[in-house]
Amino acid sequence: MEDTAYPEESIYNFLAEQVHSEKEKMYTSKYRPRLILEERLSKSTMKTMGPAKVDVPSPDKYLKKHSKEVQLPEKKECSRKFVTKKPPVPLRTERPPMGVHTKKNFMTTTVAAPVKPQPACVDSSRGHRELLENSGLVPKYSKKKDYGEVPGYLQHRSEEEQCAVDEYNKYLSEQMDQGSMTQLSDEERQINLQRLKSNWAELHQEYQRLPVLIDTMARKARKLQLEAEMKQLESDIGLFEKFKTIYIAK
Repeated sequence: MEDTAYPEESIYNFLAEQVHSEKEKMYTSKYRPRLILEERLSKSTMKTMGPAKVDVPSPDKYLKKHSKEVQLPEKKECSRKFVTKKPPVPLRTERPPMGVHTKKNFMTTTVAAPVKPQPACVDSSRGHRELLENSGLVPKYSKKKDYGEVPGYLQHRSEEEQCAVDEYNKYLSEQMDQGSMTQLSDEERQINLQRLKSNWAELHQEYQRLPVLIDTMARKARKLQLEAEMKQLESDIGLFEKFKTIYIAK
Protein backbone atom coordinates (compact mmCIF):
# COMPACT_ATOMS: atom_id res chain seq x y z
CA MET A 1 0.00 0.00 0.00
CA GLU A 2 1.49 3.34 -1.08
CA ASP A 3 1.93 6.17 1.41
CA THR A 4 0.20 9.24 -0.01
CA ALA A 5 0.71 11.47 3.04
CA TYR A 6 4.37 11.91 2.38
CA PRO A 7 5.03 12.28 -1.36
CA GLU A 8 8.38 11.50 -2.82
CA GLU A 9 10.86 14.38 -2.64
CA SER A 10 11.62 16.17 -5.94
CA ILE A 11 13.19 19.51 -6.96
CA TYR A 12 10.21 20.27 -9.16
CA ASN A 13 7.99 20.42 -6.10
CA PHE A 14 9.95 23.46 -4.81
CA LEU A 15 9.84 25.47 -8.08
CA ALA A 16 7.31 28.24 -8.32
CA GLU A 17 4.76 28.18 -10.98
CA GLN A 18 6.31 29.47 -14.22
CA VAL A 19 4.51 32.36 -15.88
CA HIS A 20 4.74 32.27 -19.63
CA SER A 21 4.50 35.76 -21.21
CA GLU A 22 3.73 36.13 -24.85
CA LYS A 23 6.36 38.05 -26.87
CA GLU A 24 5.38 40.97 -29.01
CA LYS A 25 5.51 40.49 -32.68
CA MET A 26 8.67 41.73 -34.41
CA TYR A 27 8.27 44.88 -36.46
CA THR A 28 8.23 44.32 -40.18
CA SER A 29 8.21 47.14 -42.68
CA LYS A 30 5.40 47.40 -45.20
CA TYR A 31 8.02 48.00 -47.94
CA ARG A 32 9.78 44.66 -47.32
CA PRO A 33 8.04 42.68 -50.10
CA ARG A 34 8.82 45.37 -52.65
CA LEU A 35 12.50 45.44 -51.65
CA ILE A 36 12.76 41.67 -51.91
CA LEU A 37 11.26 41.78 -55.39
CA GLU A 38 13.67 44.56 -56.52
CA GLU A 39 16.63 42.60 -55.18
CA ARG A 40 15.63 39.49 -57.10
CA LEU A 41 15.19 41.42 -60.32
CA SER A 42 18.56 43.18 -60.07
CA LYS A 43 20.53 40.20 -58.77
CA SER A 44 21.33 38.73 -62.16
CA THR A 45 22.68 42.04 -63.49
CA MET A 46 25.25 42.34 -60.68
CA LYS A 47 26.90 38.96 -61.18
CA THR A 48 30.66 39.12 -61.74
CA MET A 49 31.77 35.58 -60.91
CA GLY A 50 32.47 32.91 -63.50
CA PRO A 51 33.44 33.16 -67.17
CA ALA A 52 31.82 35.80 -69.29
CA LYS A 53 29.16 34.66 -71.70
CA VAL A 54 30.57 35.34 -75.16
CA ASP A 55 29.66 34.11 -78.56
CA VAL A 56 31.43 30.92 -79.55
CA PRO A 57 33.55 31.42 -82.70
CA SER A 58 32.41 29.57 -85.78
CA PRO A 59 34.56 26.66 -87.01
CA ASP A 60 35.23 28.49 -90.29
CA LYS A 61 37.31 31.18 -88.54
CA TYR A 62 40.26 29.02 -87.49
CA LEU A 63 43.83 30.24 -86.99
CA LYS A 64 45.69 30.20 -90.24
CA LYS A 65 49.42 30.05 -90.91
CA HIS A 66 51.39 33.34 -90.85
CA SER A 67 48.26 35.19 -89.72
CA LYS A 68 50.00 36.82 -86.70
CA GLU A 69 53.04 38.05 -88.62
CA VAL A 70 53.38 41.78 -89.24
CA GLN A 71 52.64 42.57 -92.85
CA LEU A 72 54.28 45.59 -94.41
CA PRO A 73 52.27 47.83 -96.71
CA GLU A 74 52.62 47.22 -100.38
CA LYS A 75 55.18 49.29 -102.23
CA LYS A 76 53.81 51.84 -104.60
CA GLU A 77 55.62 52.81 -107.74
CA CYS A 78 56.51 56.48 -107.50
CA SER A 79 56.83 58.54 -110.60
CA ARG A 80 60.30 60.04 -110.95
CA LYS A 81 60.44 63.78 -111.22
CA PHE A 82 63.10 64.93 -113.62
CA VAL A 83 64.82 68.05 -112.32
CA THR A 84 65.63 70.53 -114.99
CA LYS A 85 69.22 71.64 -115.02
CA LYS A 86 70.09 75.25 -114.32
CA PRO A 87 71.56 77.29 -117.12
CA PRO A 88 75.34 77.28 -117.25
CA VAL A 89 77.42 80.05 -115.74
CA PRO A 90 77.99 82.83 -118.27
CA LEU A 91 81.44 83.12 -119.73
CA ARG A 92 83.81 85.91 -118.90
CA THR A 93 83.68 87.28 -122.42
CA GLU A 94 79.87 87.50 -122.50
CA ARG A 95 78.21 90.82 -121.78
CA PRO A 96 75.46 91.06 -119.20
CA PRO A 97 71.93 91.88 -120.39
CA MET A 98 71.34 95.59 -120.51
CA GLY A 99 68.14 97.57 -120.10
CA VAL A 100 66.46 95.17 -117.64
CA HIS A 101 64.43 97.04 -115.00
CA THR A 102 62.74 95.63 -111.93
CA LYS A 103 60.29 97.16 -109.44
CA LYS A 104 62.41 96.16 -106.46
CA ASN A 105 65.31 98.37 -105.48
CA PHE A 106 67.98 96.00 -104.28
CA MET A 107 70.28 98.78 -103.12
CA THR A 108 67.84 100.05 -100.51
CA THR A 109 66.48 96.69 -99.43
CA THR A 110 69.61 94.61 -99.17
CA VAL A 111 72.18 97.18 -98.11
CA ALA A 112 71.48 98.19 -94.47
CA ALA A 113 73.23 100.76 -92.34
CA PRO A 114 76.14 99.34 -90.38
CA VAL A 115 75.53 98.77 -86.68
CA LYS A 116 77.65 101.04 -84.52
CA PRO A 117 79.37 99.31 -81.63
CA GLN A 118 78.38 100.42 -78.16
CA PRO A 119 81.15 102.29 -76.32
CA ALA A 120 82.63 100.13 -73.59
CA CYS A 121 85.66 100.02 -71.34
CA VAL A 122 87.89 97.08 -70.40
CA ASP A 123 88.97 97.24 -66.76
CA SER A 124 90.93 94.00 -66.30
CA SER A 125 93.76 92.09 -67.93
CA ARG A 126 91.39 89.24 -68.77
CA GLY A 127 89.22 91.46 -70.92
CA HIS A 128 86.31 92.20 -68.62
CA ARG A 129 84.10 94.53 -70.64
CA GLU A 130 81.54 96.99 -69.28
CA LEU A 131 79.40 99.51 -71.11
CA LEU A 132 80.34 103.14 -70.54
CA GLU A 133 76.71 104.17 -70.08
CA ASN A 134 76.39 102.05 -66.92
CA SER A 135 79.90 102.67 -65.61
CA GLY A 136 79.33 106.29 -64.53
CA LEU A 137 82.13 107.67 -66.73
CA VAL A 138 79.78 109.30 -69.25
CA PRO A 139 78.71 112.81 -68.13
CA LYS A 140 75.06 112.37 -69.08
CA TYR A 141 73.63 113.94 -65.91
CA SER A 142 75.62 117.16 -66.27
CA LYS A 143 74.19 117.68 -69.76
CA LYS A 144 70.59 117.77 -68.58
CA LYS A 145 68.59 120.99 -68.83
CA ASP A 146 67.85 121.15 -65.10
CA TYR A 147 71.39 120.26 -64.00
CA GLY A 148 72.52 122.24 -60.93
CA GLU A 149 69.03 123.51 -60.11
CA VAL A 150 67.20 122.84 -56.87
CA PRO A 151 64.44 120.23 -57.38
CA GLY A 152 60.87 121.43 -57.22
CA TYR A 153 59.90 119.32 -54.20
CA LEU A 154 62.76 120.84 -52.15
CA GLN A 155 61.68 124.33 -53.06
CA HIS A 156 58.10 123.51 -52.08
CA ARG A 157 59.28 122.05 -48.76
CA SER A 158 61.42 125.09 -47.94
CA GLU A 159 58.50 127.41 -48.74
CA GLU A 160 56.25 125.46 -46.37
CA GLU A 161 58.86 125.63 -43.59
CA GLN A 162 59.29 129.37 -44.09
CA CYS A 163 55.51 129.87 -43.95
CA ALA A 164 55.34 127.91 -40.69
CA VAL A 165 58.15 130.00 -39.19
CA ASP A 166 56.46 133.24 -40.26
CA GLU A 167 53.14 132.16 -38.73
CA TYR A 168 54.87 131.24 -35.47
CA ASN A 169 56.70 134.57 -35.31
CA LYS A 170 53.43 136.36 -36.00
CA TYR A 171 51.76 134.46 -33.18
CA LEU A 172 54.60 135.33 -30.78
CA SER A 173 54.44 139.02 -31.71
CA GLU A 174 50.69 139.05 -31.08
CA GLN A 175 51.13 137.39 -27.69
CA MET A 176 53.85 139.84 -26.71
CA ASP A 177 51.70 142.79 -27.77
CA GLN A 178 48.89 141.50 -25.58
CA GLY A 179 51.30 141.15 -22.67
CA SER A 180 50.72 137.42 -22.13
CA MET A 181 54.35 136.51 -22.95
CA THR A 182 57.70 138.08 -22.09
CA GLN A 183 61.06 137.46 -23.69
CA LEU A 184 64.06 136.62 -21.55
CA SER A 185 67.10 138.77 -22.09
CA ASP A 186 70.53 137.31 -22.66
CA GLU A 187 71.65 138.12 -19.09
CA GLU A 188 68.55 136.47 -17.57
CA ARG A 189 69.09 133.42 -19.77
CA GLN A 190 72.70 133.09 -18.61
CA ILE A 191 71.68 133.52 -14.94
CA ASN A 192 69.02 130.79 -15.23
CA LEU A 193 71.49 128.56 -17.03
CA GLN A 194 74.07 128.93 -14.25
CA ARG A 195 71.42 128.19 -11.61
CA LEU A 196 70.41 125.02 -13.43
CA LYS A 197 74.02 123.90 -13.65
CA SER A 198 74.65 124.59 -9.95
CA ASN A 199 71.51 122.64 -9.01
CA TRP A 200 72.66 119.75 -11.16
CA ALA A 201 76.11 119.81 -9.48
CA GLU A 202 74.54 119.67 -6.02
CA LEU A 203 72.34 116.73 -6.96
CA HIS A 204 75.32 114.99 -8.55
CA GLN A 205 77.36 115.33 -5.34
CA GLU A 206 74.47 113.93 -3.31
CA TYR A 207 74.12 111.10 -5.80
CA GLN A 208 77.81 110.24 -5.44
CA ARG A 209 77.52 110.19 -1.63
CA LEU A 210 74.95 107.39 -1.77
CA PRO A 211 76.11 104.07 -0.28
CA VAL A 212 77.43 101.40 -2.63
CA LEU A 213 75.08 98.76 -1.23
CA ILE A 214 71.47 99.89 -1.69
CA ASP A 215 69.47 97.23 0.10
CA THR A 216 66.48 99.13 1.49
CA MET A 217 63.40 100.50 -0.19
CA ALA A 218 64.10 104.04 1.04
CA ARG A 219 67.58 104.10 -0.49
CA LYS A 220 66.26 102.75 -3.80
CA ALA A 221 63.51 105.38 -3.87
CA ARG A 222 66.03 108.15 -3.09
CA LYS A 223 68.35 107.00 -5.85
CA LEU A 224 65.52 106.91 -8.41
CA GLN A 225 64.37 110.39 -7.33
CA LEU A 226 67.87 111.86 -7.76
CA GLU A 227 68.24 110.29 -11.19
CA ALA A 228 64.89 111.68 -12.36
CA GLU A 229 65.73 115.21 -11.09
CA MET A 230 69.17 115.14 -12.74
CA LYS A 231 67.65 114.00 -16.02
CA GLN A 232 65.10 116.82 -15.94
CA LEU A 233 67.82 119.38 -15.21
CA GLU A 234 69.94 118.05 -18.10
CA SER A 235 67.02 118.51 -20.53
CA ASP A 236 66.43 122.05 -19.23
CA ILE A 237 70.13 122.93 -19.59
CA GLY A 238 70.15 121.65 -23.16
CA LEU A 239 67.07 123.71 -23.93
CA PHE A 240 68.66 126.93 -22.59
CA GLU A 241 71.92 126.28 -24.44
CA LYS A 242 70.24 125.42 -27.76
CA PHE A 243 67.81 128.35 -28.06
CA LYS A 244 69.00 131.92 -27.68
CA THR A 245 65.48 133.40 -27.65
CA ILE A 246 63.18 132.15 -24.90
CA TYR A 247 59.66 133.33 -24.13
CA ILE A 248 57.89 132.93 -20.76
CA ALA A 249 54.11 132.94 -20.44
CA LYS A 250 52.67 135.02 -17.64
